[in-house]
Amino acid sequence: MKNKIVVIGSSNVDLIMKMQRLPEIGETITDADFLQVYGGKGANQAVGAARAGGNVAFVNCVGDDAYTPQMLENYRKDALDIRFVFQETNIASGHALVMIGGEGNNYLSVAPGANYKLTNKLIDCAMPVIDEAAIIIMQYEIPAQTIKYVFEIAEKKSIPVLWNFAPARPFDLAYVAKTAILVVNETEAAFLCGQQVETDEEIELAAQKLRKLGANLVIITLGKRGAFALSAKEKVSVPAFKVNALDTTSAGDVFCGSFAVAQTEGQSLTDSLVFASAASAICVTRMGAQPSAPTRKEIDEFLLLTNTNNQVPKQTI
Repeated sequence: MKNKIVVIGSSNVDLIMKMQRLPEIGETITDADFLQVYGGKGANQAVGAARAGGNVAFVNCVGDDAYTPQMLENYRKDALDIRFVFQETNIASGHALVMIGGEGNNYLSVAPGANYKLTNKLIDCAMPVIDEAAIIIMQYEIPAQTIKYVFEIAEKKSIPVLWNFAPARPFDLAYVAKTAILVVNETEAAFLCGQQVETDEEIELAAQKLRKLGANLVIITLGKRGAFALSAKEKVSVPAFKVNALDTTSAGDVFCGSFAVAQTEGQSLTDSLVFASAASAICVTRMGAQPSAPTRKEIDEFLLLTNTNNQVPKQTI
């Protein structure tokens, strides 16, 4: 049985400023702490899945700037299959500027760089590892035409796709029908549905609308409120673990990667959601995107401790 998780997406060099509060427009805050780490939604999800115990390959495009060699070395240390991380010349890898406030909220801007060089031609070059996939994970920090091309390949090869529709921007919604697992937060769900996604009723209505677009399973992540999932057969609401958040930058990415691991292991929907929520909870207590992703040992120990203290979130219907 196949168990390889193939993540197709972005990687970034993250330049982070941590401060007591986020600045107002035109304001300068001069007492921030600086940190340089590696991120990008695709890379975050790949690293998150690998540390959670997954057999993970990463398909990506990087540049030739000074940061890139260390970024690739980090992937090797996390045992990622990076045979199909392609390197372009005369262009920088993706870069992100991140400002993080006192409660872990953030401002974030991204220069895509080499991420937008991940073309259909390079996807064809990566076909040997795509053929090994039990599941494909994608986000929306690579070109739209590449995402569409991967969806078409996955459909022909009967490979399920977990699509994290993030960041939210225009896309041909016909491709939602090719999605096995659609993961969105409240903002992204509102963008796709054209409605507010705040109350419990609005969350469920949004999930129903997204199911009608054709996604087999819809998961709406809700930050401190947990996660809601809807399929043809199941409706599951999992509350979040209570932790002190330091940096929420990659919480959704770690959730996606660890959820895919649980699914490839054959865990139930509820157990997969709890596993992913635990990984995400650990993640937000740490600074930086990839440095914050927990190992499988850490996730299992966290779940054991919270279960002992009767704090594991329970399924609600």
